[in-house]
Amino acid sequence: MTEVDETNRLWIRRFEPVADPQVRLVCLPHAGGSASYFFSTARALAPHYEVLAVQYPGRQDRRQEQPFTSVDELADAIAGQLLAWTDRPLAIFGHSLGAVIGYEVAHRLLDSGREPTTLLVSGRRAPSRTRVEDVHTRSDQGLLDEVAALDGTDPLALADPDMRRMVLTALRADYTAVENYRDTARKPLRLPVYAHIGLDDPRVTVAEAESWAQHTTGRFQLHTYPGGHFYLNAQAAALTANIRQALRDTRPAP
Repeated sequence: MTEVDETNRLWIRRFEPVADPQVRLVCLPHAGGSASYFFSTARALAPHYEVLAVQYPGRQDRRQEQPFTSVDELADAIAGQLLAWTDRPLAIFGHSLGAVIGYEVAHRLLDSGREPTTLLVSGRRAPSRTRVEDVHTRSDQGLLDEVAALDGTDPLALADPDMRRMVLTALRADYTAVENYRDTARKPLRLPVYAHIGLDDPRVTVAEAESWAQHTTGRFQLHTYPGGHFYLNAQAAALTANIRQALRDTRPAP
């Protein structure tokens, strides 16, 4: 059993602890998202695989903390906390903002000599495919309109003023982080990379997702699903099956 401190427990959530997992899957949420988004994923993958769901500052039980506004700062903090869990092979899954953070975490773990076995990215174009975006500079209503367009947040959750304020604070910080992120054109990873997108996603095209192949010398595979940016809600079973297959194919890095 891995020994962790209170800081680690703030960042890493184990909804379905597994005593001796074949692989641990680090799950990184989207902008405005939280660790609890991966509760059902943890249950679906147990008992062979253990999910380590990451809780960013500024949401749910960490709502009193200031959210980070930089992908690099988030990746530094998360990679540092994951070192305690590298007694088993680590794979990484991230959706949208989480995909970018996952890519940066993978590089940091590689630099520390703890290379993950697999990177699974969802709902995000490759780091090399840049766009100029300004959602983080919009009004509160502009932010909410963007979220509504992506079907990413339950409108009922935004009816409560306190909940709305908390969601907006985290959203603005997350959009600031991801829209100001730029890849530093470092060497490609060596691990397999699996990209997953909804075919009707207004924020990423098939060509942009295929460009993830440029960021690894290992195997690359693209999976497409019916649906938009949050295709994974309706396609949870298909996505989980593909994740399980990728983890089954996982081999520890040499």
